[in-house]
Amino acid sequence: MKKLLLSGVVLAVLSSCNSDNDTTIINQDINYSKLPQEFPFTKLATINGVDVINGGFGSGAAAHPTRKGEFYVITDRGPNTDFQNGKKFLAPNFTPTIMHFKINADGNVEVIKYIKLKNPSGQPITGLPNPIGMGSTGEIAYDASGNVLGTDNYGLDSESIVAAADGTFWVSDEYGPHIVHYSADGMEMERISPIGVNTGPRKLPAVLAKRRANRGMEGLCITPDGRTLVGTIQSMMLVPSKALATNTTLTRIVTFDIITGQTKQFLYKQDGGASDSVCDITAISNNEFLVIERDGNFGSQGGIKKVYRINLSNASDVNGTDINAVDGMKINGKALEQCSWDEITNAGIKAVSKTLAVDLVAKLGYEHDKFEGIVYLGNNKLAVFNDDDFGVVDDGNGNPKAKILPKTGKVDKGTMYVVDIQ
Repeated sequence: MKKLLLSGVVLAVLSSCNSDNDTTIINQDINYSKLPQEFPFTKLATINGVDVINGGFGSGAAAHPTRKGEFYVITDRGPNTDFQNGKKFLAPNFTPTIMHFKINADGNVEVIKYIKLKNPSGQPITGLPNPIGMGSTGEIAYDASGNVLGTDNYGLDSESIVAAADGTFWVSDEYGPHIVHYSADGMEMERISPIGVNTGPRKLPAVLAKRRANRGMEGLCITPDGRTLVGTIQSMMLVPSKALATNTTLTRIVTFDIITGQTKQFLYKQDGGASDSVCDITAISNNEFLVIERDGNFGSQGGIKKVYRINLSNASDVNGTDINAVDGMKINGKALEQCSWDEITNAGIKAVSKTLAVDLVAKLGYEHDKFEGIVYLGNNKLAVFNDDDFGVVDDGNGNPKAKILPKTGKVDKGTMYVVDIQ
């Protein structure tokens, strides 16, 4: 296995060239032969003697839309641990950040720049939760000592990124969930939300506001024609309520037409259920996509890390006639999350089709837990990223401890693989 460590991102290429002459492959003539190369990590903070690394890149990933061998990776809201009814934010002023890097003609990796996300006034945002009515998940934010922090109207728990052809970015998150349009230098231009409060005239379906905390819009991509954003909700939503939602394998895919603002929704059947995650999504064509399904275990400890090919062509649009309906489309008076798959099928509704593209644990012995970013490179090759959680995890008492990979005994660091898929 070849690895390359890059300011929080390790690049590992595990795929050999094949004879397919598909000229659309993004990295067709990129030289990966000089791996491994290591770059030093910086330290973000030290909490109770534990180093928090300035990593976290890999919650989402995208290829540059026109330049071969260039990529963007994004952090989430920053290092945190579970605490009481919320999270300890170990670096409360942390700003969700995009890293732009490339593989140059010599095969060396170069960081081009870091882009910090900013509010419409140009001030750096934080990863702190939104206030009530602006996309709040109900979480309370605390500092490392357990003191209550405030909220951020423009805060984002960023999870996925789209690099548009005009140089701007679309970013999805786990709060609202929001889809936010940022300028090339990271300034917010538009915020699209199911809440619809102070976010502009364009909205996501209101039912999406019933996502579970920390399980909002985990994936986002754009169709090759540049017209449609396609987002994945991480797992079953609480529709109409936590007590009444029973179909634990049902989650949703939402599309947003950038030109018209029109939305559609499709049902996706997970393998593992509500405790597992549908993470990033990447486009193969305007109707065919690759999506991540994973659990929360390390791959080397029996974790599930799979990628599926899905197709929206024959799936039913379950958006309904009113995107402001808080429980969305219903079957016989019941929300979709209350219905069994037999009830859904009998109502004439078809979920998206899916076939296995690759099992990373079986194929690579994939070690990481948070397999969260993918980029289709063409030619049946896939770039894969993980979220390293800034090198820390919860010690069970709300305090950080080093995030150690069980197989190697090393601190987890963001890793990119390139793998052949079916």
